[in-house]
Amino acid sequence: MTPAKRILIADDNQDAADTLAVLLDFLGYETRTAYNGQDAVAIAQEFKPCLVILDINMPLMDGYEAAKTLRRTEGNRVILIALTAISNREAKARAADAGFDIHLTKPVGGDELEGLLQQVLHA
Repeated sequence: MTPAKRILIADDNQDAADTLAVLLDFLGYETRTAYNGQDAVAIAQEFKPCLVILDINMPLMDGYEAAKTLRRTEGNRVILIALTAISNREAKARAADAGFDIHLTKPVGGDELEGLLQQVLHA
C-alpha cells in the first residue's frame, strides 16, 4: 500500500480508536492504532503514515508532545490532525503551536471526516 493511504490513529479510548480504524479501513485506508502518544510516535517511525490523528489527552505522552515529536522526526511529510473534546481558542492555539495542521472537535461524523481526508490527501 502506498504511504498516501496510511493513517495512524492514537486515542487512549481504545474503542474510539478501533472504531475509527474500522471506518477508515472500510474507506480504503491502511490503518494502525496506538493508545498513547509514546506508542504513536514509535509506530509512526515504522509505519510511515501520511496522516496521523491524535487525541490530546493521552497517557505517557499527550497529543501535543506527540505532535511536536512527530514534527521533529517526520517533518512536514505527515499531516497531523488533533481530534479532541477540547475546542476552546486556547486549545486550538496550543495545537497549532505543537505542529497540528487541523483541529477537530469530537464527535466528528464519518461523512465530515471522509470529506476532510479526501480534501487533504487527494488534493
